[in-house]
Amino acid sequence: MSTSAPSAGTEELRRHLGVFDAVVIGLGSMIGAGIFAALAPAAAAAGSGLLIGLALAGVVAYCNATSSARLAARYPQSGGTYVYGRERLGDFWGYLAGWGFVVGKTASCAAMALTVGSYVWPAQAHTVAVAAVVALTAVNYVGVQKAAWLTRAIVAVVLGVLATVVTACLTSDAADSGHWTVGADAGFHGVLQAAGLLFFAFAGYARIATLGEEVREPQRTIPRAISVALGITLVVYAVVALAILAVLGPERLAHTAAPLADAVRAAGVPGLAPVVRVGAAVAALGSLLALILGVSRTTLAMARDRHLPHRLAAVHPRFAVPHRAELAIGAVVAVLAATADVRGAIGFSSFGVLTYYAVANASAWTLTRTEGRPPRAVPIIGAAGCLVLAFALPTSSVLWGAVVIALGAGAYGVRKVVART
Repeated sequence: MSTSAPSAGTEELRRHLGVFDAVVIGLGSMIGAGIFAALAPAAAAAGSGLLIGLALAGVVAYCNATSSARLAARYPQSGGTYVYGRERLGDFWGYLAGWGFVVGKTASCAAMALTVGSYVWPAQAHTVAVAAVVALTAVNYVGVQKAAWLTRAIVAVVLGVLATVVTACLTSDAADSGHWTVGADAGFHGVLQAAGLLFFAFAGYARIATLGEEVREPQRTIPRAISVALGITLVVYAVVALAILAVLGPERLAHTAAPLADAVRAAGVPGLAPVVRVGAAVAALGSLLALILGVSRTTLAMARDRHLPHRLAAVHPRFAVPHRAELAIGAVVAVLAATADVRGAIGFSSFGVLTYYAVANASAWTLTRTEGRPPRAVPIIGAAGCLVLAFALPTSSVLWGAVVIALGAGAYGVRKVVART
């Protein structure tokens, strides 16, 4: 496929990104979302079983990533599981996956924007959140290469901050490896709920798959980028979780609003707290940047098939981005960022995204050996894990998530009936 600029009115995107940039985009979305937003509520659910929940979330994420990578290599198009479900299972299942992704990740965008606001200027968190959405939508609008360069810088800063925090905690006299012991408070349902909440942090590899039309050599690049990004994230999460637990313990971790900042204070290095605040804000910005990028590409794919307004399928003749989809998503996220609550958005987002990956695993099951199917156990464990974790989430998240998914399915049915008349 040519990398020259498409003419006005075409719906093709440019293939700019290599393995490194695709990995960085995945890291920017995963690391920013999880470390600073999901550890505390997960600890509240699982108690001393937090690390088990993290491992379980990692297993489900690995299965989802493997299924997604095999499918993305075969269908290197914008839209991710929306495309895979449509091609392998039928139009409805592709639509349902796309709907779950768009609504879930739109909520996640709002959560990340509010995280930026709460760290930068707590008294004006909503105002800062809206400003962040506007600024990053503008960055995405002028081209995915510029977004990839900005994400690269953000990931470097965040990894540096996390390395400093881990070193401070693990070398502190306050560190106690006894906090890693699993106690009687680690109930089965609590561990499952923690895994569901932590899954919110692992879903960034979807951004790589949704950029299927913008990576070079997608059959090689996408599987490699997904595996590398997820592997790095798993290691980072495990090390950070161990360090934070060592100094805070599961009970204190469960009751903190800023676990990394409280951890460095407990480690006897309070001067690092402002650095952590900056790192948290930068990490959330990285997540928000990549999330807007991914949601707009799925919106583009659904608009092409007229499941969403077809005007959103336009690609900018100069910047080669789905500019109308990006502006629409940015506007919706800005409204949510002005009104929503950050913690409630995490569970709702997880439900929508777990629905999305259940369809991805079911799609991967239909691949033949010549089409590069994964080992049979992978999509089975992945699909079952997605469904179990989705319904183990807090009751309000399950109810709202099920209602929104049902509304999407109903809208699909109405559209089909109207089309026949």
